[in-house]
Amino acid sequence: MMDSLMRARLRTDHAFLAVLFVGLFAMAARNATDPDLWWHLKAGQYITEHRSIPRTDPFSYTRSGAPWVAHEWLTEFFLFQLEQRAGWAGLIVTFAAVVAAALFLLYLRCRCDPYIAGPLLLLAAWATAPLWGVRPQVLSFLLSSLWLLILERAGRRPKLLWWTLPLMLLWVNLHAGFALGLALSALFLAGESIERALGLRPQGSAPGLGKAALILLLDGLIVPLNPNGLRLFSYPIETLRSAAMQNYIAEWASPNFHHAEYWPFLLLVLATFSALSWSRDPERPRDLGLLVVSLFAALGSVRLIPLFVLVAVPILCQRLGNWRRRSPRHLPSRPPANLLLNGAVVVAMAAFAGTHTARVVEQQGEAEVAHFPTGAVRFLQAHPPSGPIFNHYDWGGYLIWKLYPAIRVFVDGRADLYGQPLLDQFADTYQFQGNWRQPIDRWGITTVLVPRDSALAVGLRRVPGWKIAFEDNKAVILVTAAPPVQAETNATRSAIANPGPETQVPKPRSRNPVSEPSLGTQSLNPGPERSVRRCTVVTIGTQ
Repeated sequence: MMDSLMRARLRTDHAFLAVLFVGLFAMAARNATDPDLWWHLKAGQYITEHRSIPRTDPFSYTRSGAPWVAHEWLTEFFLFQLEQRAGWAGLIVTFAAVVAAALFLLYLRCRCDPYIAGPLLLLAAWATAPLWGVRPQVLSFLLSSLWLLILERAGRRPKLLWWTLPLMLLWVNLHAGFALGLALSALFLAGESIERALGLRPQGSAPGLGKAALILLLDGLIVPLNPNGLRLFSYPIETLRSAAMQNYIAEWASPNFHHAEYWPFLLLVLATFSALSWSRDPERPRDLGLLVVSLFAALGSVRLIPLFVLVAVPILCQRLGNWRRRSPRHLPSRPPANLLLNGAVVVAMAAFAGTHTARVVEQQGEAEVAHFPTGAVRFLQAHPPSGPIFNHYDWGGYLIWKLYPAIRVFVDGRADLYGQPLLDQFADTYQFQGNWRQPIDRWGITTVLVPRDSALAVGLRRVPGWKIAFEDNKAVILVTAAPPVQAETNATRSAIANPGPETQVPKPRSRNPVSEPSLGTQSLNPGPERSVRRCTVVTIGTQ
């Protein structure tokens, strides 16, 4: 009995899958360098210490007291608690496991031979890899994958749909990506309705549609069960339409296929539609609708590439067929040598994954030094600035984590909070162009912390009254005596602190976020695509 069980577990296809997912876990284990992570951690600390969720901005002086939708509050609490108890090892391992779990759930939806599904999962991994890391949106990747699995399996087991209710309650408090769940349910319901109307589905499926519609309604009613209440109904839409997000953050822009990191996504798109055109079997209208909508979303925003991947891979897998699949009863018996070899390969891969992950954890300190101004922060801790500080966008979150509440930042990765007017001012100052002095004079800024080779750093070196207080190979701190603050009316102050509807304008004409100068996506020089598009050397965060 035990021997037959061991033989089944060490079959070559099982060993192949074990190696695949252990390898995907190792691939997903990476250093925590996302610029937003730091203010997420500080928000989690704030929630822990105050036992409440912030409703106004506590971290900056430019938007102090302005309404802030902390839609990721539960994730931030979880991140901080995990960091306190398990350190960077806990964060890195947990989020690598989340990515691997999302891809495993995707595999469960692939109705084809493991040797076909495996390479497609690797392609899915490469296509979504630019968005991996210790980031809240990775949790939405997992929940989207689970949501799709439930929707597909509910065709045979309708009771599974009830599981979307507790899942939505969790999701709406973890991340604003919960809107994807509602959208997917609505698309499934619409697709099933069209198929029935066209006579492609049996009449007996009508009660199932009614139950699906009821559960979708209940899912929608769960959305207000979060600290922000009804506000979260509009927040995802506002984010998608936000001029600040669309103009400045590369992840909210269209993928730039001039960059190799988006070639796997392009390859998946071409492979999917090629397989559909070659296949003689008609595609279900429901699946075609999901495919077209998810492709439209992914081509409009890098952030939504994982949605297309989750939809396309099972369709492509099914089209490629089951040409290698055979029934288990026809499988030849495996000699003991093969079983031992399979076991040895799995153990070797597990050892490699463990060693790689341990090395990644050990290198976290080096990664922090490489991506963030660690030396400048130590200097500011020893020599607190005499007035407000102007900081690089991608370093705002790191400064919040290290220096708050003693020092508040000018800007950080919460682009939706700051709005386009303030980000435009930041861009002009950072690029040392236009009315670059306006924010410095308005806010009485006496300290500037930016990359040492940035336009602002180079320019201020030549401006009388500014001197270098600290410099290393990463950052420079320039200081001046308190500048005269320009007189401004209360109305002007209100306009800066509370930008009006102009921050939520219709989406402008799409532009390439990387080929143009940019501010970045939470990593001013760490990463080609993370960038604000108005600046030559800057990159703005991922929010």
